[in-house]
Amino acid sequence: MSELFESLLRPYDERRRAELVAAYTAVEHAAEPVPEVRFPALREPALRRTVEGMLALSGRTLVRSDRTKWISGYRDDVAAELARDPECVPPVRDRAVLTLVLIHSVAIPRAAGRLGDDSWLSPFPTPVDELRRRTQLPVGELDAALRRLRLAGLVSQVKAGSDDTGGFVPGPQFHRLTPAARRRLQEELILAAGPDSPLAAAIRARRRNRESDQGENT
Repeated sequence: MSELFESLLRPYDERRRAELVAAYTAVEHAAEPVPEVRFPALREPALRRTVEGMLALSGRTLVRSDRTKWISGYRDDVAAELARDPECVPPVRDRAVLTLVLIHSVAIPRAAGRLGDDSWLSPFPTPVDELRRRTQLPVGELDAALRRLRLAGLVSQVKAGSDDTGGFVPGPQFHRLTPAARRRLQEELILAAGPDSPLAAAIRARRRNRESDQGENT
């Protein structure tokens, strides 16, 4: 790993190098955002910029969480490029099931004032029975989609209450959304949950205007 980052690590002594590599490894591989108090290279702005440089070599960036925690995610331009690659896009059935989980675990609690506007992790699991009622997928295909989403870190299974059926919430990959990605996802969720709402109409109009402006500038 040190060879890959040699040009970035060269100005530092061995101790600082070890701190930088430790911070890089933590934000890349941790399931949850890591507290900066545990990593000097995340606490100190100059070192943190070097960690960002290390991440940038693979199209990644630092994502702040809860003001003093950090994790890595794809840069917005890289994520947009990956989204155009069919090999990187989950199957349509998986996306449909994930959308249901987001609507019932995030959108509905948020509309009721029980969840913060910027939160994509939720303590409100979507029961399995609710997913079965809301989708036309056969039970076997629904279960297979949920397994794939769990393996990808896009949903997590938790207890839904006193019964044994459990429920599903957004998974740890949602920690890795950049602020811009969070906003885009919020818009997509509004369009999916209330396509005929005034807010959805405003989103579509804003996108048309943005596309028009981009077209004029090219």
